Amino acid sequence: MSTETDTKVIAEVRENFGKGYARRLRAAGQIPAVIYGHGTEPVHVSLPGHQVSLLIRRANAVLELEVAGKQQLTLVKDVQKDPVHQIIEHIDLLVVKKGEKIQVDVPVVVLGEPFAGTIANLDNATVTLEVEATHIPETVEVDVEGLEDGTHITAADLTLPKGATLVTEPETLVVAISVPAATIAESDEIEAADEAAAEEQSEAAEEAAE
Repeated sequence: MSTETDTKVIAEVRENFGKGYARRLRAAGQIPAVIYGHGTEPVHVSLPGHQVSLLIRRANAVLELEVAGKQQLTLVKDVQKDPVHQIIEHIDLLVVKKGEKIQVDVPVVVLGEPFAGTIANLDNATVTLEVEATHIPETVEVDVEGLEDGTHITAADLTLPKGATLVTEPETLVVAISVPAATIAESDEIEAADEAAAEEQSEAAEEAAE
């Protein structure tokens, strides 16, 4: 029996299609899905909603399906949700093989705090990597601890998980360290005020001298 964290999922083949049938499936706690890839004919299935909803919280989830008694390894390629209620309406599953190399977009996570007064701007939230289908990293970490204003971290600078190859262009900007615009504006205002005060003092001194 599958648990909530178990990637083994029992999928039921479905022969009926259409929005009405899909609504009934979702009402019964099932998610409509299609399995495709590796030159196979697309197979339409229904998946246990609660279990799969938990599994696909992580990016690039791999599900070990049991379809009509056969084992099938699949990558969650696309999740379609209702834009208002955020209910999962449909999932696209790509057939993968153990040991096979695939390209996936992996989320970038920023760690640490940059130099005081600066912020770390995440210019690209993901990077594309080529990895083994059964060893997809959850994230790529970037440590910005103590980095100063003007520091740029490109895709080429990233420390990739073992076995991963960078597909994203190496010069792609991932993280930039900068002073917030509001801080710069505030600094400019203070500087302008200081200059104005200095001018007033100078004028007052000249008037007093006269």
